[in-house]
Amino acid sequence: MTLANKVTASRLVLAPLFFVIFLLPRFFPAVFADAHLLWPVIALWALFIGSAITDMLDGMIARRRGQTSDFGKFFDPFADTLTQVTYFFCFVIEGILHPVLFLAVLYREFSILFIRNMMLRKGVAMGARIGGKIKTVSYISAVAVALLAFSVQRIGILSDFYRHLVTAASVVFAVSVVIAIVSLFDYILVYRKAPGVKE
Repeated sequence: MTLANKVTASRLVLAPLFFVIFLLPRFFPAVFADAHLLWPVIALWALFIGSAITDMLDGMIARRRGQTSDFGKFFDPFADTLTQVTYFFCFVIEGILHPVLFLAVLYREFSILFIRNMMLRKGVAMGARIGGKIKTVSYISAVAVALLAFSVQRIGILSDFYRHLVTAASVVFAVSVVIAIVSLFDYILVYRKAPGVKE
């Protein structure tokens, strides 16, 4: 495990921790009877921001230290997908994001996993493409707006804007899903052009 991969691995801890803290009020309603508790919201934002920072750092560290590897090309997208799916699942449970769009995300991510495995059989470790990176930014944007809506509802400030924020989160999420599907076709095109692929 290089330093870059260790930074990537930290997201495999941050994502489940986000999930647990997000759902604590559902498991322990008596403890969280005060709807305006601030610390869970702060913790969720800290985990979200920390995860986004590690996503930027691991690639930078790998390039600067010459630690890019085939393992890293798979590990980084895997950590990204696990993290993003965890976030989206939380907000689907909360009723902020639509489950149909979440299902589209799952289909897209499993399709990419299949394509990567097929490429690997040909000896090619397919890293993230530009469309995939744009998709990641759009996913993060959708999560940020959804988390903002959740925060407003949780701590009881600017509650009049909650529905507007939910609508905004839904729109950004829908756009991110469109970007994700478009990028999927880019990956498919790369696979079809790979040597040895039969039409």
